[in-house]
Amino acid sequence: MTRRSLQASAKGISKAEAALIRNSLTQQGLAGELGISRQPVTKFFQGKPVDRYIFVTICEKLNLNWEEIIVSSSFPEVEQPASVSQIPSLVQSVREQVHDSIQRRCGVMRVLDMERPRRLDTIYTHVHIWERVAGRRRLDIEEIVRDFDPNKWNCFNLGILQQPRYPALEAVEDCDKLIILGRPGTGKTIFLKWLAIQCNLGEYRSDRVPIFLNLKDFAEAREQPNLLEYITQQFEDCGVVPNAALTLLSQGQTIVLLDGLDQVREADFVRILQEINWFTTRFYANSFVITCRVAAQNYIFEQFTEVEIADFDTQQITEFVSKWFQDREANKAEDFLRKLEENQSLQEFVTNPLLVTFLCLVFEQIADFDWKSEIYQQALDIFIDQLQIQRYGIYQQLSQQQIEELLSEIARKYWQRGEYLFQQKAIESQISQYIMSLHKSNKNLEIDSEAILKCIQVQTGLLVERTKGIYSFAHITFQEYLAGKHKIEF
Repeated sequence: MTRRSLQASAKGISKAEAALIRNSLTQQGLAGELGISRQPVTKFFQGKPVDRYIFVTICEKLNLNWEEIIVSSSFPEVEQPASVSQIPSLVQSVREQVHDSIQRRCGVMRVLDMERPRRLDTIYTHVHIWERVAGRRRLDIEEIVRDFDPNKWNCFNLGILQQPRYPALEAVEDCDKLIILGRPGTGKTIFLKWLAIQCNLGEYRSDRVPIFLNLKDFAEAREQPNLLEYITQQFEDCGVVPNAALTLLSQGQTIVLLDGLDQVREADFVRILQEINWFTTRFYANSFVITCRVAAQNYIFEQFTEVEIADFDTQQITEFVSKWFQDREANKAEDFLRKLEENQSLQEFVTNPLLVTFLCLVFEQIADFDWKSEIYQQALDIFIDQLQIQRYGIYQQLSQQQIEELLSEIARKYWQRGEYLFQQKAIESQISQYIMSLHKSNKNLEIDSEAILKCIQVQTGLLVERTKGIYSFAHITFQEYLAGKHKIEF
């Protein structure tokens, strides 16, 4: 069995400490240069077991021969990795061992107030992507409104804002390192789970082993393992031999799916970025897909291509609804689609999988869409409930009621003018004005309105950066609804 962890002898530690001094490095500085967290470096200098690859990498950085640093008793347990001729059988063996785990973790979905999970394969609808991230294009409002018609369905994806759409799977096939960005509810996690399942079933890249990780879970794992250690432990939990993960990754025989970069806590964020950068550089021959909410990412992975998930079109909505009601009473899907077609404002509203799911759940109980205002309020609650604004200045997070009030003031200001697009600086000014109205006694309050806007954008998706510095509400129907709520005086 291959030893997956190595440890330094007392004599080896002395040599390593001397090498640190020669290279004018601290342990923290060494970790930074290697692009890893400090924990494994600290363990190295304490003589504790360290992942084999990291151990060797530290020695190479310090110009040391790792075989002279290692505890000598480690040598008898070290074997050579599987030969190239053994790789196909190893892939097959590991795929069989991790199969049930992947199916269990990725094969179902449960969101909102669904009473029970649904099998992913019974409702999954193929998602599409835009090759250009919308909020990074540079257009001014005059260019946009020239062909802008708010009365058309999905009006924000028409005219100059319109982009070609491509199946997300094509992007994965074209780019071995891909970041998929998207607003809340657009189907990032569902797509990644579907991709894991397809690979698991041999329908996609049957020559590779799927690895699906929730980055928040990884970041908060006990003892802060690195990605290789974390994946190895996942494999071992499925009965896979300890050295298999390293062998497969070294041979480029996996597709690594990292979900929810935006969900990583701020305290863990830099460490996780460094870990991803180190891991994807070290095991470059594999395929990698990372998901993250639009605007949450403030770090560039140099080797990765970025795309954005596109809104649902009418065909996707029809497909999703038909699948959702396929085992229900006859004509339920037809009734849903007919009543949705009669209501253009709701058509414009349900442009992503989460909102279509929400409307399906509503229709299961009510079988009608006549109570639109209640639908909009419940949908608003779904998105605002996700918002956790951390401490900015001297005040704590805003309440849900206050977020609604703030959004209502923004919506009303532009709705009264017949405007649907607005400059970032103008919204930031309104945010500052509103926060000041909550703290009238504190005239010296410092407000980071840009950070609050970014937080609302990332966590709720209710405000969308259509092009760089130009925002709108995600749906005109939301703007209209909010414009009639919470009239307040500053």
